[in-house]
Amino acid sequence: MLNLKPADTDSKRGIVIIRQSKGKKDRITPLSSKILAVLREYYTIYKPKTLLFEGQFVGVSYSKKSLQSILKQALQKTGINKPITLHWLRHSFATHLLESGTNLRYIQEL
Repeated sequence: MLNLKPADTDSKRGIVIIRQSKGKKDRITPLSSKILAVLREYYTIYKPKTLLFEGQFVGVSYSKKSLQSILKQALQKTGINKPITLHWLRHSFATHLLESGTNLRYIQEL
């Protein structure tokens, strides 16, 4: 997710294309209308050039450490004291899809 480009979001189809992920495979994941609205606002304000989420300099992505720090700050602000990691969020996403009735085979493909 750190290397997403603006063109990797497809608002018409409601998907995000994650290129060269685990196993060097391209993956497709759903993009909710709520997240799409937030992304549009973000894009309007920051106007990213190369990467969707650029770090301090144009064309340079956030570091994993920076992203972990942002998550830690968000957890503190919300009062969540559980040991949550970025990878845990990925599994949480899959769990929510399963609980909402999404086909297990589809989740595996994601």
